[in-house]
Amino acid sequence: MTPSAPAAVPDLKTGPVRRLAGTLHRRPRLRLSLLLTAPMAWLVVAYLGSLAALFMSAFWTTDPFTSDVVKTWTLDNFTTLLTTDVYRTVALRSIGVALAVTAVDIVIAFPIAFYTARVAKPRYRPLLVVAVLTPLWASYLVKAYAWRIILSEGGLLDWALKPFGLTGPGYGLTAVIMVLSYLWLPYMILPIHAGLEQLPASLLDASADLGARTWRTFRSVVVPMVLPSIAAGSVFTFSLSLGDYIAVQIVGGKTQLIGNLVYSNITLDLPLAAALGTVPVAVIVLYLLAVRRSGALAAL
Repeated sequence: MTPSAPAAVPDLKTGPVRRLAGTLHRRPRLRLSLLLTAPMAWLVVAYLGSLAALFMSAFWTTDPFTSDVVKTWTLDNFTTLLTTDVYRTVALRSIGVALAVTAVDIVIAFPIAFYTARVAKPRYRPLLVVAVLTPLWASYLVKAYAWRIILSEGGLLDWALKPFGLTGPGYGLTAVIMVLSYLWLPYMILPIHAGLEQLPASLLDASADLGARTWRTFRSVVVPMVLPSIAAGSVFTFSLSLGDYIAVQIVGGKTQLIGNLVYSNITLDLPLAAALGTVPVAVIVLYLLAVRRSGALAAL
């Protein structure tokens, strides 16, 4: 019998996998396109698709008798938002709360970030960053309800202030700002920490050699260099505070923000709730365009 010829072994150097790898190596744009196809498709379908559905339903209306959605194009929902005092008041209050939370977080975060980035010993800095991130590991609801206990009448805050003849703010707008400032504080500390870490020490030394005092160095050297990082952190605190409604439900008392109105109308008047939902989206887009000039988006 004639021995059979050995099976052909595919040449890996000229095989299809090798040719595909060579093609991808020679065409970096094709490689990048294939890499981003799946996440971009998910972004378009899940995120942009849901926003498109939101905007479309905002132009519909509701049958007053059955509460069914009537897919008739109209501007009545937006007219209601612009002409009804309560909606304008709630929108302005929501923007004010988001700005207040952002300002409080900047004031608290800057000294913490300066210590973790410039003062603490280098071997301790990673541990301090982990300590800053630790609150994010706990559940949102656990932290919010913990604050509800702290702010309650006769709670921990009242007990701490009682020797000074003071009482806590209780539930209301002040409590909402306090809780949201605590919840989103790490999102402000981390960008500022990163910005201060990249601040050249030679600039601080040069400022001191030129006779500048601490406050002048802080105002003329540190703040301008870290301003994009501050703006980057404010994007998180502002947007998260503007759309929040759970903390308001827990510690807000009778306070109403945009998120609460959307939640209360979602089953009664879906098109009106969708129109209300476009308000924070529009405000956040305007805010992003405003901070884009500072280079904050590149610092995210």
